[in-house]
Amino acid sequence: MSYFAYLLKSVSVGTKKTYAGYSVDVEKRLIQHNSNTGAKSTRGYKWKIVYQKKFKTKSEAMSYEYKLKNDKILRKMILKKFDQWKYQYCYL
Repeated sequence: MSYFAYLLKSVSVGTKKTYAGYSVDVEKRLIQHNSNTGAKSTRGYKWKIVYQKKFKTKSEAMSYEYKLKNDKILRKMILKKFDQWKYQYCYL
């Protein structure tokens, strides 16, 4: 079984929030976040996945989630790369 650490970005108007988590099924977890049955801090917002990384063990995924939650520079770097990718390929 694989585990994933992931980073979400809010797509709600006027909001610049991110959320880091871990899961076995990131797509299913995103549905939970967007239907207000996910983590309490994600309720009331709509989210999209901007980053996910695969791990062999739950503890590795949880450790990386902790790093994502606490390393603001890493989050900003991931968001910057996501935004560059998004705009680069939208207009081709």
